[in-house]
Amino acid sequence: MYDYVIIGGGIVGLSTGYALIQKYPQAKIAVIEKENTLAFHQTGHNSGVIHSGIYYKPGSLKAKLSKEGGDLLRAFCNENEIPYEMCGKVIVATEKQELPLLENLYKRGLEHQLNISLIDSSQLAEIEPHAYGLQAIQVMDAGIVQYKRVAEAMAKIIQEKGGTILLRTKVEKIMEGSAGLEIVCNNNTIRTKYLINCAGLHSDRIASLQGLKTNMKIVPFRGEYYELKPEKHHLVKHLIYPVPNPNFPFLGVHFTRMMDGHVHAGPNAVLSFKREGYRKTDFHLKDFAEAVTYPGLWKVASQNLGEGLKEIVRSLSKKVFVQSLQRLIPEITADDLVVSENGVRAQALTRDGKMVDDFFIVNDKRSTHILNAPSPAATASIAIGRSIGERIPEPAKL
Repeated sequence: MYDYVIIGGGIVGLSTGYALIQKYPQAKIAVIEKENTLAFHQTGHNSGVIHSGIYYKPGSLKAKLSKEGGDLLRAFCNENEIPYEMCGKVIVATEKQELPLLENLYKRGLEHQLNISLIDSSQLAEIEPHAYGLQAIQVMDAGIVQYKRVAEAMAKIIQEKGGTILLRTKVEKIMEGSAGLEIVCNNNTIRTKYLINCAGLHSDRIASLQGLKTNMKIVPFRGEYYELKPEKHHLVKHLIYPVPNPNFPFLGVHFTRMMDGHVHAGPNAVLSFKREGYRKTDFHLKDFAEAVTYPGLWKVASQNLGEGLKEIVRSLSKKVFVQSLQRLIPEITADDLVVSENGVRAQALTRDGKMVDDFFIVNDKRSTHILNAPSPAATASIAIGRSIGERIPEPAKL
């Protein structure tokens, strides 16, 4: 009988295990993961950005936990000798109609007490010589790291402190018992006093297995990336982002310098026909049917029809994708780009057609479910883990 079982071996699940084993070193804790390796899905396909929190509404969990989490993440990296770089980013307005949006974003950044500056085109040229913009925000509180390495370090600490990590362990059924929960898996049955659902792309299904009514569903959106050829890496010095559309939940195609020296360009955001569908051809009948028969998806689609069509066209046409990138770096050409690895974002949609904007955490008597944790969840992961630790009963009261 475990005190806590965490479903999901991504960075949010591992940071939760890390937080709990630090807070309750005598507790029996297990992290279970259906894949052969940890951090395989969203964490392993992450762009590696340490987010500042500038985009998120004041008072939201995203705003609070990304700023707090960024500080905790850097401290963790320092303690565990994980390289990272606070290279900073620029958010660039390329058209006059974007200037008021940029000003609003700047005011929000000041409200969050971030280290930011509003800069003109000549100052932008000093930071990013190849970028075009009328005005930009320079954000110093942004950086890059390899989140898979962070997750692996957390897993090592959990095991060193007596925690258990079970790979190739897929949850099939959850049953209430007199003393706790029985988690029936493909290879054994695990008993726990308390369950924490950090299953990412499958978090809604795990909640459903326990009989929870959540009024939401995870709908997968694939983010498709290109990367610059090595001889073109010099075009991007830091991180270059467009001004986001405030009515659309994705940040738009941008340039991200990675810790390994590669420069990624993207992503777009298109509906994936498989929850773990990293390729355009990936298809899973159950995943597809669940998504297209869900009323919330069609309501969201109708509300974002124009932007959604743009994303589909960008997915089908490299030429259009490149045109989006040329708004930020005009000299980019199609020949400068090669196809890179894609990611899939687990986005929660409500039945009435709203994209869940904030982190969404639900507590039950014997469980806690993290039901929406897209970006900046990796940045915020250690803060999310601590927050979960504060929400759940201590072992003596289980």
